[in-house]
Amino acid sequence: MQEIHYFPAKRKLASPYFSILIPSWNNLPYLTLCINSIRKNSAVPFELIVHLNESNDGSKEWVEAQEDIAFSYSYKNVGVCHAMNAMRTLANANYLLYLNDDMYVLPDWDQELKKEIDSCGTQKFFFSSTMIEPRAQSTCSIEADFGTSIENFQEDKLYDTYRQFEFQDWQGSTWPPNVVHKDLWDLVGGYSVEFSPGMYSDPDFSMKLWNQGVRLFKGLGASRVYHFGSISVKRVKQNKGYYQFIRKWGMTSSTLSKYYLRRGLVFDGALQESQIPFWVHVKNAGYRVWLFLKKDQ
Repeated sequence: MQEIHYFPAKRKLASPYFSILIPSWNNLPYLTLCINSIRKNSAVPFELIVHLNESNDGSKEWVEAQEDIAFSYSYKNVGVCHAMNAMRTLANANYLLYLNDDMYVLPDWDQELKKEIDSCGTQKFFFSSTMIEPRAQSTCSIEADFGTSIENFQEDKLYDTYRQFEFQDWQGSTWPPNVVHKDLWDLVGGYSVEFSPGMYSDPDFSMKLWNQGVRLFKGLGASRVYHFGSISVKRVKQNKGYYQFIRKWGMTSSTLSKYYLRRGLVFDGALQESQIPFWVHVKNAGYRVWLFLKKDQ
């Protein structure tokens, strides 16, 4: 495990509502675009916290020059799980908001999240914004192409049209952008480092929340960000998170998504206990037996 260094912000906000956590790995053009969009389009008080992996592209120098950004830094890429947990130690707000560096936030994104938090009456929630993506990666996203990279990003067109897409609130918050109360984060121990560098750490985090009694996994259709499409994920050597998830939880992540979180369905209230068909239990048991026999996986 690489040593992680911590740098508090030179200029701190007295009472931030959100601590916005952004892991980054040699992605300076997208990181600066992301942070500039936060500064431009956010109305709720926030503090910015970044984790820099490697930072051999000038990211560290740029972040150091920003007086309002706290950051952690590792000489090598430690992955998203260690990065998220490192940033947590620098956070001062009650609500921890996870954002990827290849996202561009849009007006009202944070106000919609705050409105939902203030009205839900519990700390046991997991809320997400809705992503607009060039190619939707799930039924939780709006598919609309405003550019697949900074070079072809149609920023003005995005501003003119992003409100026009009809999209309802949805079940199954898992991926960022998402927000959770700091006490709930600490209760489940943050992100599980056995999933490093990060594949399947998102459903694992949701499963840990579920086991602590969370039943509000809500995606907000009115809180919107543009997502260029997992810029860093395409470069990383991926872990075998699919099998790790089965070992840990005795089921596939798709079982969690479909039968627990009902991910992508229209939001109709707090989730109920899962109703898993018998054949799914059999299928999951078969996976567990296979993994036991293939211990080298």
